[in-house]
Amino acid sequence: MATSIFISIYLTILTVSTLMSSSSSALEEQAGVLLTFKSSLDDQMGSLSTWSNTTLVHPCKWVGVTCNTSSVITSLSLQSFNLSGEISPSVCKLQALFHLNLANNFFNLPFPLQLSKCTLQSLNLSSNLIWGTIPDEVSLFGSLKMLDLSRNHVEGRIPDTLGSLKGLQVLNLGSNFFSGNVSSSNMFRNLGDLVVLDLSDNPFLLSEIPIEIGKLEKLEQILFQRSGFHGLIPESFKGLHGLEILDLSGNNLTGGIGLAFGLGLENLRFFDVSSNRLSGSFPTGVCNKRGLTQLSLHTNFFTGSIPESFKECLNLERFQVQNNGFLGNFPNGLWSLPRIRLIRAENNWFDGEIPNSISMATSLEHVQMDNNSLAGRVPTGLGLLSGMYRFSVSSNRLYGDLPPNFCDSPVMSILNLSHNSLSGKIPELTKCRKLVSLSLAGNNFVGEIPNSFAKLPVLTYLDLSNNNLTGSIPQDLQNLKLALFNVSFNRLSGKVPLSLITGLPASFLQGNPDLCGSGLPNSCSYEKSKRFSGRPAKLTWILIWVALASGVMLVAVGFFLMYRSSKKKLHSGSWTSVFFYPLRISERDLMAGMDEKSAVNGGGTFGKVYIVRLPSGEFVAVKKLMNSGSLSFKALKSEIKTLVKIRHRNIIKLLGFCYWEDSILLIYEFMQNWSLGDMIYKLDFQLEWSIRLQIAIGAAQGLAYLHKDYVPRLLHRNFKSRNILLDKNFEPKLTDFALDLITGEAVFQSMIGSESVSCCYVAPEQGCSKKATEEMDIYSFGVVLLELVTGRHAEKAEIDDSLDVVKWVRRKINTTNGAIQVLDPKISISFQERMLGALDIALRCTSVLPEKRPKMIDVVRLLQSLDSKK
Repeated sequence: MATSIFISIYLTILTVSTLMSSSSSALEEQAGVLLTFKSSLDDQMGSLSTWSNTTLVHPCKWVGVTCNTSSVITSLSLQSFNLSGEISPSVCKLQALFHLNLANNFFNLPFPLQLSKCTLQSLNLSSNLIWGTIPDEVSLFGSLKMLDLSRNHVEGRIPDTLGSLKGLQVLNLGSNFFSGNVSSSNMFRNLGDLVVLDLSDNPFLLSEIPIEIGKLEKLEQILFQRSGFHGLIPESFKGLHGLEILDLSGNNLTGGIGLAFGLGLENLRFFDVSSNRLSGSFPTGVCNKRGLTQLSLHTNFFTGSIPESFKECLNLERFQVQNNGFLGNFPNGLWSLPRIRLIRAENNWFDGEIPNSISMATSLEHVQMDNNSLAGRVPTGLGLLSGMYRFSVSSNRLYGDLPPNFCDSPVMSILNLSHNSLSGKIPELTKCRKLVSLSLAGNNFVGEIPNSFAKLPVLTYLDLSNNNLTGSIPQDLQNLKLALFNVSFNRLSGKVPLSLITGLPASFLQGNPDLCGSGLPNSCSYEKSKRFSGRPAKLTWILIWVALASGVMLVAVGFFLMYRSSKKKLHSGSWTSVFFYPLRISERDLMAGMDEKSAVNGGGTFGKVYIVRLPSGEFVAVKKLMNSGSLSFKALKSEIKTLVKIRHRNIIKLLGFCYWEDSILLIYEFMQNWSLGDMIYKLDFQLEWSIRLQIAIGAAQGLAYLHKDYVPRLLHRNFKSRNILLDKNFEPKLTDFALDLITGEAVFQSMIGSESVSCCYVAPEQGCSKKATEEMDIYSFGVVLLELVTGRHAEKAEIDDSLDVVKWVRRKINTTNGAIQVLDPKISISFQERMLGALDIALRCTSVLPEKRPKMIDVVRLLQSLDSKK
C-alpha cells in the first residue's frame, strides 16, 4: 500500500516537472522570437530595453507584450515607441499573435506584405512613413478584421482584392495619397461585416461615392471628409439603419438631401456635409429616435427654412448651418435645447427674435448669428448662462436698451453686438472678468463710457465707434493692455490719456472734435487760456506772442515750400507723410540718414532697408519700396492702416510711412539682433535649441495670428528666415508681410517671380495656382523650421551640393538613421527627442500636398508641446 502511494506521488511530481519544463521551453522560444524581431528594429530611444535575454523577467511582462492565461503571446502594442528599421516576418513565428500595433513610429517602408504569414486579426500601421501602393496580394491577410494604414504616404489605387478580406470590420485608409475611381470597384460588395470605413483626407481619389456602400448594413461610421468625392449622395444610404457617424464634409458633392434620407438613419449621431456644393431644402428627417448630437451643413447652397420640429432634437449639442441661404424664423425651440453648446448660423437670412427662453439652454457656450435679419431685444436670459464665452450677433436688426446683465457670464470672452440699432446707455460691466473683446460699434448708444471697463483685467479689443457717446475717456483705461481701442465718430470730449494716443493709430480717435491731447489736432491749449482769465495785460502779451509765432510760422512755411520745390526737381513729386506714432523726424532727416553706410546687407525682395538714427538717439528701420502708382495716396493710406492696426508681440510694428511719386518709405521699429536669416547664414551659427524653439513658436504665433485671429485675415506671402527679425532677447517679429496690399498684385508677383534665391521657400503648387493660400505660407514656415532643426541654409544645405534644405532632408531621411543625421550636430543630444518632434512638424508643413499641411494654430500647439517636455 505504501509502495503504491509512493509511486503515485512520484508520477505526479514527474508530470508537473515535465509540464513546467515544457512551459519554460515555450517561454524561452517566445522570448527568442521577440529578440529576433527586435534585432531588425532601430530602437534609438531604448523603448524596448526590457526585451533582453539577460533579464529573468517573464517575456509576457516585457513592455508592449500581452499574453493569454496560458502565457502565450497574443498581442504586441509598440505604438509611439519611435521605432524604425525593418519589420521582420520572424514575428509570425508567434503562432497565436492576433494583434500587432506599430502605429506612430518612423517605419519608412513599403506595405509589409511579409506579415501575411502571421495569423493577424488586427494590423495597425497608422502614422508612419509607409509608402508605395497596397499590393493585390493583400488578400493573403485572410484573417484580418482590422486594417489601419491611416496617416502614411500610401498611393495609387485601392485594390479590389481588399474585398476578399470578408471578415474585415475596420478599414482605415485615411490621410494618404490614394487616387483613382472607387465607384466602379467591386471591393465593397463582399465586405458585409464592415463597421468602420475611413477614406478621409485622400484628395486625389476623385470618385463618386460607391452605391454598394449603402448595402453594408453593419456600417456604423463612414468618414469620407476632404477626399475629392463628387456627384450625389447615394439614396442607398437611407438603408444604413445602424449608421451613427457620417462625415462627407470638404468634398464636391452636389444635389440635395431628401426627407427619406434623413428618416432612414434612425441611429445617426454625427452628421456633417459641410463645405460641399449641396443645395435644396433642410433635411427634415435627421432628428431621429436615438438623438442627433452634431449637425453641420455649413458652407453650402441650402435654402428655405428650418422646421420648428427641430426642437425635438433633445440631445443636440452642435448646430452649424452658417454660410448658406436659409431664411425665415430661426426656430425658437433651438434656443432652449438642454444640451446645446454651439449655435452657428451666421451669413444667412434668418429673422425672428432671440427668445428669453435662451436661459433654459444651460449648456450653451458659443453663439454666432452675425449678418442675418434678427430683430427684437437682447434677452435678459443671456445673462443667466454661466457658461457662455462667445456671443456674436453683429449686423442684425436688434434694438432697444441692453439688459444690465448682458455680460454677466463669468467666462464671457468675446462679445460682439456691433452694427445693430441698440440704444440707451452702456451698462456697467462687473462680472465678466474674462472678457477679451467687446464690440458695440455702429449702434445708437448714448451717455459716457462706463468706468468699469477699466477694471476688466484681460480686455484687449474695445470698439465703441460710430455711436453717440459723450463725456471723457476714462483715464484708467490706459492701465489696460489694449491692442485695439476705437472710439471714433462719437461726441467725446476732454483730454485723452497719453498712452492711448502714442500706442494706437490716431484714426481710432477721429470724429470727436472735442477730444484733445498730444499729437491730436486739439492739443488742450484751452487749459492755458483758463489760467490767464481775468488778466488783460498777460492776455495782451499772449496775443503778441501768437502774432510773432504766426510770423515765424509763415517764414517757416515759405522755407518749407522752397524745400518741397527743390525736392520736386529731384524726385518729380512731393512728399506726403503719415506717422502713426510720435516720431520727431522729417522727410529730410530720413533722406539724409538713408545712405549706403546705413543700408542693411542683402536688403530684401522689394527694396533696400536702411537703419536710421532719430534725433532722439533711437533707431528705426526704413524700407524703401518702388511706387508702382497702382494705388492713390488715399487708397495706400487705407491699406497701410490695415497693417498698422495689427497688435501682436511677434509682428513688427509699423510706425509710419512717407509717399511720393516714385517711392514709398515704410518706417518700422528697430530690432537689435537683425534677422534669423542673417544668423543662420553665419558660419558659426550657434543658437542653443531652447532659443531656436522660442523663435519657432513666436514666428508660428505671429503667422497664426495673421491667418486666424486678425480681421481682415491676412496672408504673409513672403515668409522666410530673413523676414523674421529678432529683438535683444531673441523674441521673433515677422516683417515684410502682406506687401501685396501696398505694391499692388502685379508688382508683387513680378518681384516675387524675379527672386530666384529664395525659391526654396515657395510651395510647389504656387507656380500653377493664381490664388495665394494659407497652405503656401505654412509650407514656407516649414522650410524655416527645417533651417532651425538642421542649422543649414535653406537654398543650399551643403556647400558642394545644390540641394535646398527640403530636398536634402527628404533624401537623408530615406537612409538608415536618416532622421537623426539631419539634426544640427552642434545641439546637445539631450534635445534629440524634441528636435525630432520639430522635424516631424516641419516635414508635415512642407508636404507636397497642401491638404496634408497642418493649420498654423495646430503648429503652434505642437511646438508648444515640445517646449513643455523638460
